Formats: sequence, structure tokens, C-alpha cells
Amino acid sequence: RRGMYVMIREGSTEKNLEELLPLVTEKSFPRFFFVTDDRHAQDILHDGDVDGVVRRAIRLGLDPIRAIQMATINPATYFRLRHVGAIAPGYLANIVVLDSLADFRVHSVYHRGLLVVREGRPLFEPSVTAAGRLKHTVNIRPFGVKHLRLRAKKDGMMPVIEVVPGQVITRKKLAQVTVRDGVVVSDPGKDILKLVVVERHRASGRIGIGLVSGFGLQKGAMASSVAHDSHNIVAVGVDDADIYAAVKEIERMQGGLVVVAGDEVLAGLA
Repeated sequence: RRGMYVMIREGSTEKNLEELLPLVTEKSFPRFFFVTDDRHAQDILHDGDVDGVVRRAIRLGLDPIRAIQMATINPATYFRLRHVGAIAPGYLANIVVLDSLADFRVHSVYHRGLLVVREGRPLFEPSVTAAGRLKHTVNIRPFGVKHLRLRAKKDGMMPVIEVVPGQVITRKKLAQVTVRDGVVVSDPGKDILKLVVVERHRASGRIGIGLVSGFGLQKGAMASSVAHDSHNIVAVGVDDADIYAAVKEIERMQGGLVVVAGDEVLAGLA
């Protein structure tokens, strides 16, 4: 009654479509629309973006016409985009032509009235340029493995971030941690691992250290500078030396994703 809209989110990590879709009815559908939040590049390549959410909604039983409305006119109305979201006089001719309504298979795409894609093939030459200022953005103040120590509390009880599978929310819990020489160490047997966040924009030297459960790592470490919304370096691992190596590899690559075990970099993606 007060004008609320519901964004049904279905991203690569956060998946809420199946739970929320039953709320969409013949009366309520104008107030719902699809969003993806964060979607990985490989998911966009293989499954699509919002069109992938539309396909899944149809597979879950939503009427195809309603699914299309929830991906077009509904979000355009909410964001007050007056000239997109529908095929009608006065609207930009952004049109998707489908082979199959039920499967939502795209045959061709028109952008502002011009045919730009036919049968999955672009009819234009993409231009990709990377400005120099985008290539050197990982700036870390020098630090050592010793800076990753986490002092234990006297009773050995420490807060732990608990990952919720398939979601971006987390839970907070208290757990009895493993302590050596007064510092907390990762304990794969309890699925409690060291979590480190290293500031990488201004070389401030700020390092956040905590504990996390839900990753299931038994050895090594992972790190990423793809970390919404601040995009600092986030690393999780079983051993401080591996965490340190993962962070330094991110620095060397000037951003990306890294998996390490011991002295070996098992995977690195810039």
C-alpha cells in the first residue's frame, strides 16, 4: 500500500529466487522484479545475467509473460526509466527476439533499433581498452607473517564468522579455539580458519584478522581482491605462511584470485 517493491535476488552466491517466487501472484506481480546483485563472469557467459534468472523462474513454474514483465517494465517503472522497459511508441527500440518463449532462447537483439546480435553472434566489433590507472591499483604497505598473529583471549573463546551456503549473509558464533604460545591458530578439524583482510588502496598498513567457519579447507589458503564492496584483499587459510603467500601473489599480479599450498601457487587468475 505504501509503494514497496520486492527485488528477487539470484546472483552467483546469493540465491533467493526459489524461496521468494511463491510470493508472486496475479495480484502482486507488478511489485516484483528480478535482480542479480553480483554475478560472476563465467556465470554470465554460460547462463546469462537477468535473462538467466528469467529462464530459471520459468523452469520453476512462473508464466513466461510475467517473468518477462518482471525483468523489463517492472524494474523500469521502479527506477523511473521512462523510455525503456516496453515495446511501445516513445520507447527506445531495445528488443530481444526469442526462438522459444518457454525456454527463453534469444535469437536476436536490437539496441536502439539496430540489429546487434543474431543467433548468438555479435554484429559489432567490441572495443576493450584498459586505462593505465586501472592496471596498478594494489598498493600494500610491506608486512610480514608475524603481522597475521591473532592474540587469544584468556578463556580461549573467540567470535567466529559462520558462512551460510548459497547466501551473502553470515552468522556470528563463539567457539573454543586452538591456541599455541598465546596466539590463535587455524583448526581444520573444527573448520575454524584464519581470515585476513589487507587494505590495498592507500597502503595504510591496516590488516583485519578474524576467524571463519564454513570453508572446509584442510590445507593451504585462498585470497581474492574481488571483494565487494571495498575490494581489499581477503584471504582465508589453514596456515599463516600460506595466507601471507596468497596475499603477496595477489600483490604481484596486481589483483585477482589465488590458491596456494606451501610454496606452490596452485592457481592464480588475474
